[in-house]
Order: sequence, then C-alpha cells, then structure tokens
Amino acid sequence: MQKCSLHITLFVLLSFIYRVSGQSMQNELPSFKTAYALAYEGKTNTAHNMLYNLVNERETKVETAILWASTLSWRGDYDLARSEFNTILSKNKANREAWISAVKNELYAKRFATALGLANKALTFIENDKELLRLQHIATDGVQGITYAQKGWFNVESVINTSFGDSKKTVDIKGGNVAGEENKHITPVTEEKLKNTVMVNSAVTFFDKRFDPITTSSISFKRQTPYGAIIPRINNSNRIGKNGIQLDIDLYPKIAKGFYAYLNYGYSESDLYPNHKVGGDVYYNHKSGIEFSAGGRIINFATRDVKSITNSLGYYTGNYYFSLRSYITPESNNLTNVSGNLLVRKYLKDAKNYMGLNVGFGFSPELRQFTSGDQLLAETLLYIESQRLSFEYQFTSKNNLSAYRTNVGVLRQEQSFDPGSYFYSISAGLTYEFNF
Repeated sequence: MQKCSLHITLFVLLSFIYRVSGQSMQNELPSFKTAYALAYEGKTNTAHNMLYNLVNERETKVETAILWASTLSWRGDYDLARSEFNTILSKNKANREAWISAVKNELYAKRFATALGLANKALTFIENDKELLRLQHIATDGVQGITYAQKGWFNVESVINTSFGDSKKTVDIKGGNVAGEENKHITPVTEEKLKNTVMVNSAVTFFDKRFDPITTSSISFKRQTPYGAIIPRINNSNRIGKNGIQLDIDLYPKIAKGFYAYLNYGYSESDLYPNHKVGGDVYYNHKSGIEFSAGGRIINFATRDVKSITNSLGYYTGNYYFSLRSYITPESNNLTNVSGNLLVRKYLKDAKNYMGLNVGFGFSPELRQFTSGDQLLAETLLYIESQRLSFEYQFTSKNNLSAYRTNVGVLRQEQSFDPGSYFYSISAGLTYEFNF
C-alpha cells in the first residue's frame, strides 16, 4: 500500500504542477519579434497562437494586428481576416502593409470584385504604389474571368503556410508571393522547432469490486533527429500489492516521402510485465489525409509467447481525425482472437490542442491491466472480452512550451477466473510534457 500511496501522491503532485504552471504561464507572453520569426520559418500555427495573446493586450501595435490578421488569412479564415483588416484600416488609412495584406486576403478567397474595390481605395491613400497597382491588375483580370496558371501571380516560394483556393499553399507577407505545397499532416516524424520533450504521466484505476486500485506512472524523453524520433521511457506499475518497472523505447525512423516506421522494445524482470516485448509498424501517410499501417507484436512471457498482427486505417478531414486499429492474434486451436480500437479526435486551434473519444471492443489479451493513458504497455496471457470507452483532452500553455493531457475512461471486462462474469472500472490520468 505504500507504493500505491506513492503513485497517488505523484498523481496529486502532477495536478498541482498543472495548476501552478497554468497560472505562471499567463505572465509569459511572447514577443512580436518571436512570432514574426516563427511565421517566416513556416511555424504559422505557433505564430498564430502567440499573436492571439498579443492582440488581446490593451495596447496592440498595428504591426502585431496586421500579422495576426495575415495568419488568419493564411489559415483560410478569410471572413475573420477581412473583419480584422477593416478594423485596422479604419484607424490607419495610410498603412501600406495593411492595404496590401487586405487585398491579398480577398485574392486568396477569390473575391476579385472586393479585391479590386480595396485596391482602388488603397491607391487613393497611397498613390502610384507598384505593388498595389500590380494587385489591382490581378483583381481586374479576376473580375473579367482571366485565370492564372499554377504559380501565376504568386511566383516566389516561401515557407509560410496558408490555405488558398482548394489546396494548401505558402505566402510571403511582404511580397505576396505564394507557392504550391502538399497538404501535410502531423505525424511522429514531423519536424518541430523544439527538438526535445520530457513527458511525465500518472494514472489510477478504481474497480467496483474485488480489486485494489491500480496505479501507473511513466517518465519519458523524446529527441527529434533528422532521421526520426527516439523516445526512451521508464514505466512503473503497482498492482495486487506488487510494484514493477519496465524499460521501454520507441523509435520512429523516416523511410521515404510519406513513409515512416514505428519500432518498440520493452524489458522487465517484474511479474507485472512481460520479460520482453517487441513491436513494429510501417505507416504510409498520403497527402489526401488517409494513413495506413501494418505490423505486428511479439510478447515474451515466462511460459510462452504471444504474437499479434496489427493494422490501422486513419483519415484526416478538416479538424477531425478518425483511426481504426485492430489486433489479430492467431491461436494453435485454429481460433483467432480479434480486438479493435476506434479513435475520433477533434483538433482545436492546432495539432497540439484537441479532444478525443476512444472506443475499444472485442476478445483480446487483458489490455487494461498494463496501460498508461492511451499507451499499451503490456498484455497478459488470458483472452477475455472487454468494452472500453475513454475521453481525452489536451491543451497547451500560452507560449506552447508545455502541454497537458487528461483522460478519463470506463471499462467493462470479463473476469479471467470466472468466464461470463464482468466487473467495471473507472480510470483517470494526467500527462504533462515540456518542450525545449
């Protein structure tokens, strides 16, 4: 019970860190220069989030407001960007950058008549400006139905992401030049500005009968390299009066464009974990938003090995992500045990902020005994029926250096020693990660 108390104390401590960190981050607003630099490095989502805090200050500088409105335009929020530009121009009628960005916003939205009207009005305040005259000409062509070939009026490549028309492009806020770019989705091998992440997790599970609470915790470190990501981890579990530790490592190597792999190895001398576990998947992430994977797991226990075939199908659409994963375990008696897991996730302001629903079902090894959050740590030998439902929510601090993820779940599981009899459990977990 002392170990159990230690885990519960860790869980409470993490909750306290979350509350204190959230309060302290309120005073750590980023600077315009940082947001501006991130925008030109292609980190438009991060720049957008930083600018959101800056524009809500009492005295917002005009250049901050213009860059904020521009990030809205690059993200495809043309109506909201138009409203912001109108507010800026009502007070700064001679601001050349604001007029240029406002006209481009209408061109991105293919509202050529509006763009032409804005360009004409801008030229009454800023006469004979070459860029405004160029945009006026483009808007006139658009009104007359003249179309431009790909890379037409936006002919210089830049790293700043924007939505333009029906596909994602890039735009230079000074020259207004956009270049085509494939629609990319965040994956474990997507390069980030901050290459290192420390993650701490703690979770507890309560049962309706028979069993004492199970506590789990883990600490891991993620390092992103040019070849992929590496994540060493230490897992700890307290169950049925025993405490166990598992050493774990995940690798996400890049293979080719659109292809990457997942490799895992875990080792433990504790009875609560398998002696060895090895797993791997190969992923293909298509620019259309569809992702496939296929692989397998080998779990080594003292008495025998368990081998499973894994596959998944994922789909990104708008702010949503759907993923269906199955575990297929052939048996020597010609029977096959199958379990599945469905994840539905809605992204909020960016890929680091989301909420999701996770549903699991089927006959499988006793998955809930050794999990931490949504991470499967180990499996037992007994095949049982279970249904699982959990909710997750992740959000970041104001400067995006920290992320907090909470998950709450309920489980209905067959008792391994009494087939046909079920018990229920409720679990809750908290994960804190710090990027640097």
